[in-house]
Amino acid sequence: MYGNLHEECGVFGIYRKDNADVGRIVYYGLTALQHRGEEAAGIAVNRDRIIRCHKDLGLVSDVFDDDSLNDLGTGNMAIGHVRYSTSGNSTKVNAQPMLVKHIKGQMALAHNGNLTNSLELREELERKGCIFHTTSDTEVISYIITGERLHAPSIEEAVTRAMYKIKGAYSLILMSPAKLIAARDPLGFKPLCMGRTSDGSIVFASETAALSAVSAEFIRDLLPGEIVVIEKGNISSIKEHIGRVSHSSMCLFEYIYFARPDSRIDGIYAHDFRENAGRSLAKEHAVDADVVIGVPDSGLEAARGYAKESKIPYEIGLIKNKYIGRSFIAPDQSVRENKVRMKLAPVRSVIEGKRVVLIDDSIVRGTTSQQIVKLVREAGAKEIHMRISSPPFLNPCYYGTDIDSKENLIACKYSVEEICKYIGADSLGYLNVNSAL
Repeated sequence: MYGNLHEECGVFGIYRKDNADVGRIVYYGLTALQHRGEEAAGIAVNRDRIIRCHKDLGLVSDVFDDDSLNDLGTGNMAIGHVRYSTSGNSTKVNAQPMLVKHIKGQMALAHNGNLTNSLELREELERKGCIFHTTSDTEVISYIITGERLHAPSIEEAVTRAMYKIKGAYSLILMSPAKLIAARDPLGFKPLCMGRTSDGSIVFASETAALSAVSAEFIRDLLPGEIVVIEKGNISSIKEHIGRVSHSSMCLFEYIYFARPDSRIDGIYAHDFRENAGRSLAKEHAVDADVVIGVPDSGLEAARGYAKESKIPYEIGLIKNKYIGRSFIAPDQSVRENKVRMKLAPVRSVIEGKRVVLIDDSIVRGTTSQQIVKLVREAGAKEIHMRISSPPFLNPCYYGTDIDSKENLIACKYSVEEICKYIGADSLGYLNVNSAL
């Protein structure tokens, strides 16, 4: 889908036995995760048990330059974060990693996800005297962990205890003066993988695409509920939370939209998933047409799959301006809508006079789809047959998308025929839910 739905962040961390320019390695990893958040970026580096952090609003390339990376210095551990405001406002104070000084020392925390009991925990902590400086879930998590650390024998035990209190979807990378810790929620809702570079450094990342960016070999995905601890080069796994829930619940939109096509999450490549979804769409919603085009970027693989299955020619019919961020990154709806025309331009020679199959990954509010259909119509399309490579979005999500009410879901208010009329298409077809699963 190009537009108006999802909220996501990216995390990255590295541990090596000796001091090196680890901040720059994290910079490369975050650049590969830029699609997961364009509001803010940050890197924290640990050298000689002292953690330094630099973060700000903007793209990774805007926040960091040679001077800022050099200021971070060398170290043996570093973590980084790219942010889109799943919760909390888009302000510098909410940028991550979050650096905390507590009675046991320093801690830096990078978090991807959304807590479902964040408000409840915040109120409980405030009653105990905690003072919050941000509006993000990450600060709640940091208070829970540091609170547990007062009585826990180690930072990893504090994380283990904290995971009994925090509920929702999350992947965490935490750095103490001596340890690098990665944790994945018991539902496995948010992805987190581990890799190794040729010099033996251990890397954690939200997606395998970031491993490739730093020439790291994929080792494995963390299991739902798993905590991995690295100390003095030794890797250990805490499995106390594994199997705490009866099933895992990986977010389907990681495959449909969030992840880069070349990323593999829990054994499945996003590219393959999307292409297969397009093939299924062609079987379920066939139509006589002249050309198949996809909405960049996450509609492209599904469009190719539709074209391969239907034998209708595939063409590049919409060109994306690469210098404008993904429209879902813009939290305000009016900004998202303006970004559609700024970022997408139709190729008239491909579209004019043609019966077009237009593939996108989802329809949420409907406003962005309406604008895209209008763009294609203005380029001279004879017919527009919209095909969506996911089922209708019928229920709110509290785990990391900004749809918290059915009032914002067009599929909850209108039939497929009514949605088709609203967006201005000649026909509309969604992927069957069983095909998506």
